[in-house]
Amino acid sequence: MLYTAGEAAKILDIPVSTIRYYDKEGLLPDLERSAGGIRMFREKDISELKLIQCLKKTGLSLKDIKTFVNLPAESPETISKRLSILTRQKKVLEEKQKELDTMMNVVDYKLWYYRTAEKTGTFPLDSSFPEQLPEDLKKGYETLHFIPSGPLKK
Repeated sequence: MLYTAGEAAKILDIPVSTIRYYDKEGLLPDLERSAGGIRMFREKDISELKLIQCLKKTGLSLKDIKTFVNLPAESPETISKRLSILTRQKKVLEEKQKELDTMMNVVDYKLWYYRTAEKTGTFPLDSSFPEQLPEDLKKGYETLHFIPSGPLKK
């Protein structure tokens, strides 16, 4: 089945201008066009656009996405190049995930703190509250309250 750019944009929930931009930037090298020059999308093109959107959301630059999508699919030597790009980006995502986990721990801890203060009518909570912390909130507390001893790294 063939889709217009407008239909593809609706499927992907992105503006048509984004699809046009991707095409103009060379991210859709195998895109079919009608006799009148209208972009026509097959299911494989929709899948390719989904991959582009995913890679973009991981923080991969459009330049690197272009490199990735323009590597010849059938060529065995491009496998290692594709693996390298994806492996590098996975490491970036893992670091972001660690940061997000830390932020989530802090927010969860502070939610507990303020809910407890609201419930008890005590603010700030008395000094014994760290012992009352549920186990899953201790990481958030420690992130905010731990100060390393010894020399600091430069």
